[in-house]
Amino acid sequence: MENNNETNTKKELIINVTNNEIIISLLEDKKLVEYYKDKNNIRFNVGDIYIGKVKKIMSGLNAAFIDVGYDKDAFLHYLDLGHQYKSLENYFNLIKKNNNFLPLQKFNLSEDIDKNGKIGNVLKSGQQILVQIAKEPISSKGPRLSSELSIAGRNLVIIPFSNKVSVSQKIKSTEEKNRLKKLVTSIKPANYGVIVRTASEGKKVAELDAEIKALVDKWEASFKNIINKTITPPKLFLSEIDKTTAKLRDIVNDSFSDIWVNDNVVYTEIKNYLHTNIPDKEKIIKMYNGKAPIFDNFDIERQIKSSFGKTVILNSGVYLVIEHTEALHVIDVNSGSLSKSKNNQEDNALEVNLIAAKEISRQLRLRDMGGIIVIDFIDMASKENRLQLYNAMREYMKADKAKHHILQLSRFGLMQITRQRVRPETNIKTMETCPTCGGTGEISPSILFVNELENHILYLKQNTKHKKIILKIHPYIDAYINKGFFKSIRKKWQKKYKIKIKTINSFSVTLLEYHFYNDNNEEIFI
Repeated sequence: MENNNETNTKKELIINVTNNEIIISLLEDKKLVEYYKDKNNIRFNVGDIYIGKVKKIMSGLNAAFIDVGYDKDAFLHYLDLGHQYKSLENYFNLIKKNNNFLPLQKFNLSEDIDKNGKIGNVLKSGQQILVQIAKEPISSKGPRLSSELSIAGRNLVIIPFSNKVSVSQKIKSTEEKNRLKKLVTSIKPANYGVIVRTASEGKKVAELDAEIKALVDKWEASFKNIINKTITPPKLFLSEIDKTTAKLRDIVNDSFSDIWVNDNVVYTEIKNYLHTNIPDKEKIIKMYNGKAPIFDNFDIERQIKSSFGKTVILNSGVYLVIEHTEALHVIDVNSGSLSKSKNNQEDNALEVNLIAAKEISRQLRLRDMGGIIVIDFIDMASKENRLQLYNAMREYMKADKAKHHILQLSRFGLMQITRQRVRPETNIKTMETCPTCGGTGEISPSILFVNELENHILYLKQNTKHKKIILKIHPYIDAYINKGFFKSIRKKWQKKYKIKIKTINSFSVTLLEYHFYNDNNEEIFI
């Protein structure tokens, strides 16, 4: 069952189709929480199955390097072969040798391989092998592989050469778990294991039976496709659906309100997918025909600029500094302009940390950060406050579908999180070329500059007694915030924060430089 917070959250999927890529953005209550780019020519997606060729056995690592067509050979560890590797190998070779299809239900499974065995006793250089992409190429590393193959559907995952049925732990009802396990066990074909996904909760036998048959047909069609053909590895054997449809399969549920897309072809593909798999959600797919670019219309472009830089500034004045190293990610929490919001230092630290924790949970999903993440929170003396922060982070991370583990804060205020990553981390260049320095310098994103000014005005309103402030800015910025005299940005700020704002423009300040002064022309330092 979904928790109440997730049920009450408005979810929207915004899909921007360009000539070279499809960009998928997931919004929760209008806030960007996940972001994916699917290049049109990309291969080696998680879930793709290849006929590879064993290039080199690494006895010391108990692993092998496999050629699947990537620039660098892919990595396959002995433990990722799967217990039923011999069954896979024998079945694959039997169909190739006889050039005749044999349903897996009629195939006699082999014994499990030794869980403590050596890869050199199972694989030989030069042999053909069926492998599945478990992790996409990341940085200088090739793909990570598995030979324990699986084919995912919306409600179920089938695992050939197995007979085990397991049910998602996210289904809390014991009665529902037992119902699904009994139901799936009764309808699945022999020699196919099944993982019952969370989306299966409440589903009827007809729908689950139809999905099992569709997944088995997909598996069998791949083998029928190699009959009477000369196989020269590396060769794509069975392709995972594209990331757009895979994302729909994995995340779309009853809580989604809209899916917007700006391309007719992709619109039709998604509509057909929803019609076939989730017919009651077909009405949520909508074609975007607005004049403004789709990401500008949904405020995604600004959120991208504000979320992917080294420094992430929150509306509250709290900011994060995110550093990446080869071994781990480090996030430093800073109180910023919120540092004086409370008289008690301990209460202030807790408030800052809770604000930061919520944003950090979003950042991990948004950037798809994996491995070890170390967070340096503001120090808190109270054990109860540290426990409250730990529990809050666990609650915020519930929405994250990636496997993760959170450790309690150390006495130095450090929290460690490990998070699974199967795709390269999303990194976006947010700095822009300075237009006033001959193209040789960089500045922070101009789209965020007005937000930064507004945050400082809010701080002045909350933490000082100033009724009037003078803002010294570059003439270009002055013209922008005073455009449309009665409906200008400056007028909106005055009305919103009940503070009089006067602007002075000067070419003596740089484009994104600004200074605040009081009535006595004394500079106000923030």
